[in-house]
Amino acid sequence: MKVFSYLKGDKVIWAIMFLLSLLSILVVYSAVVTLAHKFKQGNTEWYLFRHFIIIVCGFGIAFAFHKIKYTVFSKVAQVGFILSIPLLLYTLFAGVSAGGATRWIEIPGLGLTFQSSDIAKLMLIMYVARVLTVKAKELVDFKSVVKYLVVPIGIVCVLILPANFSTAALLFFNCLLLMFLGGIHIKIILKIVGICALTGILFFTWIWVAPQTFPSKRAVTWKARIENFTTGESSVNYQSDQAKIAIATGGVIGKGPGHSTQRAFLPQASSDFIYAIIIEEYGLLAGFVILFLFMILLYRGVKIMRDNDKPFGSYMALGLTFSLVFQALVNMAVAVNLFPVTGQPLPLVSMGGTSIWFTMISIGIILSVSKSIEDKTEEKLETA
Repeated sequence: MKVFSYLKGDKVIWAIMFLLSLLSILVVYSAVVTLAHKFKQGNTEWYLFRHFIIIVCGFGIAFAFHKIKYTVFSKVAQVGFILSIPLLLYTLFAGVSAGGATRWIEIPGLGLTFQSSDIAKLMLIMYVARVLTVKAKELVDFKSVVKYLVVPIGIVCVLILPANFSTAALLFFNCLLLMFLGGIHIKIILKIVGICALTGILFFTWIWVAPQTFPSKRAVTWKARIENFTTGESSVNYQSDQAKIAIATGGVIGKGPGHSTQRAFLPQASSDFIYAIIIEEYGLLAGFVILFLFMILLYRGVKIMRDNDKPFGSYMALGLTFSLVFQALVNMAVAVNLFPVTGQPLPLVSMGGTSIWFTMISIGIILSVSKSIEDKTEEKLETA
């Protein structure tokens, strides 16, 4: 078809994005029944139409970003990283609260909210990719690595942490892995890991012993989630238990589209626990297919880095791929009760608004890098 000629870059990634988005529309329509009865007098079509429009706009965003020459994002990373810091600070002190966490900023006049951590995550990954490229010759000792990489990474992660611990932890791990793949000496990486491990022990000791004294009220929630997960008491693990029931009753082939019963009991059926609803309705086979699609996405991201001899594009594409795949794995692990509840949505599948758009932006940038592989011109980053 002629339309496919306009889609440049890795066609497999385009296909994965389309398949997961299609599944998202089907499952969200089923999973929002309880929400519809609670807020829209049973009008599930309202949520379906809204989600469909968000997905379509997301494809438009991905298409627009994949048309941009990826080297432009070097300049964007410089400016965006700096701007993301006051944005995170504003969120901490004046953001919109929901579910006991202050993570959102409201766009005046539009009624839309977005998580500042989504912007900060995107900008930090691009910033780390840029530093690994332009400062490669200087990143040979511990002091330089701390100055150019660890301090910026630490600032962003610390600002995200009070409202969203899991996002901060995933982002730090993602950047650490990117540093390793970017050529930072293993001894320096291990020293950073050691310091972080010691800091982590002190941090969790503080939360465990006196969570009320921690600056963020979320510390009490973190401790409770860990305790609930380790004890396994059904009275305090309501969401996890309902998710397990959904998975167990779904079996191998599932109950069929729209026949979920646990959607009436799972508070986050259309977002955080949508993976459990998918397995309940479409079976374990569908669950493995989704996992397989994200593994293919990971493989394609690694392939882009392997085939690309331009470091900035390689690091940026791989870092963004890691971010999406790690988030997906954590979401699925929570649904099957391997991890405590984290609040991480399933990329491209969970119902959302601006979060879907930021995911599409990431994919658009990855596609921009992949379509540049055939261009043999020298990589010249935007630095002005």
